Amino acid sequence: MADAPATRSRIPGQALTWAGLLIGAVFTYLAVRNAHFADVWDALRSTNYWWLLPAFLALACGLFLKALRWRSVFSIETRPPMRPLSKALLVGYFVNAILPARAGEAARVVVLNRNSGTSLAEAGTTVVVERVYDVLSLLLLLFMAVPWLPEVTWLRAAALLALVLVVVVALVVAVLAVYGLRPVRYVLRLLLRVPFVTAETLDQVGASLGRGLVALRHPRVMAAALLWSTAAWLAIAASTWFVMKGFHLGLSLVAALLVVIATNLVQIVPSPPSALGVFEAATVVALGAYGIADSDALSYALVLHALSTAVFILVGLVLLRETLSLRRS
Repeated sequence: MADAPATRSRIPGQALTWAGLLIGAVFTYLAVRNAHFADVWDALRSTNYWWLLPAFLALACGLFLKALRWRSVFSIETRPPMRPLSKALLVGYFVNAILPARAGEAARVVVLNRNSGTSLAEAGTTVVVERVYDVLSLLLLLFMAVPWLPEVTWLRAAALLALVLVVVVALVVAVLAVYGLRPVRYVLRLLLRVPFVTAETLDQVGASLGRGLVALRHPRVMAAALLWSTAAWLAIAASTWFVMKGFHLGLSLVAALLVVIATNLVQIVPSPPSALGVFEAATVVALGAYGIADSDALSYALVLHALSTAVFILVGLVLLRETLSLRRS
């Protein structure tokens, strides 16, 4: 009976894992169903892979901007140094590349806590806030690019998502502006019924959550977070466009931006490791709006996805090796 709580706690994680794998299988089928593998192979052989060099540099710039964005959503009083924060972010991307259901988000919170002492509650809250700004920024870029886009069949769904997200964020901001952290503390007080949970502990957690929500409470921090988010996605769009140049697709930077928006918005749903299959299907759909054949789009998606995944895995392995070396010493 002692193992029952642990077993129950693993059930949601297992459900997310299986859901991610199932979703990945469905999206993989959607990505390859109309592709001809001989054409995919021909496209891969005729690609100019020298374009991966500027693509890598632009991707590195985008990751640096994302690290700046994560740091910007922390309270000034508890803002962690850039070095441990960047390491934690990269470890998170590494874990996302090898485990399903975006497990890297939890991993980077733990790594940041160990390397800089940042509260788990505060760091975890900033990760959630970050995701909100990611989606807001992507949707903002999508609607700004509409005049230069071809017909996008999923634009209405994106508009609905934007409306729901804006309403939810507006409600949260309004509640925090009017009531401060009192709603957070009220919800936490309900946990007093749980054995071994004390009022003092809940007060500490509530304070940490309040600091983690600073990017939804102060206009200046909100503006900075949105600015860094937008800049990061534009840098990643530039990386995506450089890979397009290697495939001779003849598309503009706006098309690359559409690929970035599609491949990241679709990852709101549970995904397999590295969003395998989900990423490729979203790329095929995005490029289909420009009349790119599924075979060419799939070959491009494979190289684009391999670039980012390889970078995350290699950097993650280096950081893990460094961490193990420090522990031994």
